[in-house]
Amino acid sequence: MPPAIAAIEVDDADRALRRELYFFTLYRLLEAAMLVLVLFGPVADMLGPPRHDLLARAVALSYLFLATLLFLFGRRAGDLRGHALAGIATDLFFGFLAIHAVPAAGTGIALMLIFNVGAAALLLPARLGLGAALVAVLGIMVEYFWSTTLDESSRLLAEPIMFSIGYLAIATLTSILGRQMRSSYDLAERRGVETAQLTEVNELIIRRLRTGVLLVDGHNRVRLANEAATLLLGDAGDGHRDLGMALPELSKRLAAWREDGKADESPLQVAPDQPEVVPRFTRLLAGSDQTLVFLDDTSLVSRRAESMTLATLGRFSASLAHEIRNPLAAINYAVQLLEESDDVATADRRLLEIIRQQGVRMNGIVENVLGLARREPAKPDHVELVAFTRHFVDDYRAGHPLEDDTLRATATQPRIGTLIDPRQLHQVLTVLVHNALIYGRVAGEPARVGLHVHLDDHGHPVVDVVDRGPGIPERVAQQLFRPFFTTSGHGTGLGLYIARELCRANQAALDYVPLPAGGSCFRIRLSGPALKKAPD
Repeated sequence: MPPAIAAIEVDDADRALRRELYFFTLYRLLEAAMLVLVLFGPVADMLGPPRHDLLARAVALSYLFLATLLFLFGRRAGDLRGHALAGIATDLFFGFLAIHAVPAAGTGIALMLIFNVGAAALLLPARLGLGAALVAVLGIMVEYFWSTTLDESSRLLAEPIMFSIGYLAIATLTSILGRQMRSSYDLAERRGVETAQLTEVNELIIRRLRTGVLLVDGHNRVRLANEAATLLLGDAGDGHRDLGMALPELSKRLAAWREDGKADESPLQVAPDQPEVVPRFTRLLAGSDQTLVFLDDTSLVSRRAESMTLATLGRFSASLAHEIRNPLAAINYAVQLLEESDDVATADRRLLEIIRQQGVRMNGIVENVLGLARREPAKPDHVELVAFTRHFVDDYRAGHPLEDDTLRATATQPRIGTLIDPRQLHQVLTVLVHNALIYGRVAGEPARVGLHVHLDDHGHPVVDVVDRGPGIPERVAQQLFRPFFTTSGHGTGLGLYIARELCRANQAALDYVPLPAGGSCFRIRLSGPALKKAPD
């Protein structure tokens, strides 16, 4: 149960009975006024003299005074139960004293007390309400036997017995009713809290939607706009702005949709520096003049379509690559045999070399496509990055002669641990270092590539692959990680794409960072803080 709901106490449910408490105190004041009228008004002679004149007058005036106080402080009382207990105690005490002092009005007073007992049982918990009824039964019986002892009374025993039954019956019924009212109020409070929480969740979801949402009233004013819509509208979406002034073209499309019900779903440029959006319209409620406008970002739609296309293309390419692999292996084997033969002319050997090189290139393309389509899930392990990058440099030098090029690893700390799949990290570094050695060089000079391990401002491990080449133009840098994008006639355009996907599989990020002094930096930013201890 949410804390906000659990915090609802029984005392909070008592607030539902505040109005009943007010009418209870008002009725008590009416009872006291009638008792005073009976004793001091013109009807006093009709009832005959009281049994105890002084007691009767004192009881009537005291009861009126206390009833007035209870009425005045009843609506401001913080403790409903305490006020109800004080009220029913006052009613029973002065009521039975009045019955004894004015026997002629005793039946009427006892009858009016039925409402007091019922009201107390309604306002109080069951045990207190029934307790008040039992006190009333005891009081009516004690007063009867007291009156019978003092003088001969014409009242029959059946009368107090019937009143006792009435007190118990009305207390039982109103106690059940009070419990149901408290339960209903408590349920309503809980549902209200849940509804408020759901409303907050819905508002949060709408605010965080990547789709812009606008609420436009019948006067073409923007009533509400979520964060995505506010970014599109700017200051024009704040408050109750006119849609015609903020987005004239969107306002025209909304007016046309309201007239004929047909929406123009062609992309709309809301601002020069904002992406295109596709507007969709729907009424907030049937017959309402308020309209919900959804602004779908076309770039998001394009990315979703691109992801679906890539997934389909990946499956198709994997099947195609598998079929190409067998004849390609046969071609490479035949070329190898021809190169070893002495019957091949010298001029033809150049052709065989071209065939072998292109076969190797095609095999690389097949391997990249298969790796993209059948990429295994990451298997994170504890990795000490400083030692890992140094071992990687040694392994790369052993398998790829660098000649005049240089490749070295540096670090700001002796040990930096992290959690990542070491095999996939090795694959990512291989792609980045290979690209840096090929493209990250100044013409006529050897390549200088470095792997630098350090911590960012948040304490997260970072691996930078840096070269001292000419850098990458901005228009090219924006497309570096797109699949099949390449500026080289010998590349596949899949290396950087696969490298970024492998990083994402390890909750890491791969980005290109231009260097002010020249050159390029591909930064692997790992998630989570650096581990204090990692195995060598």
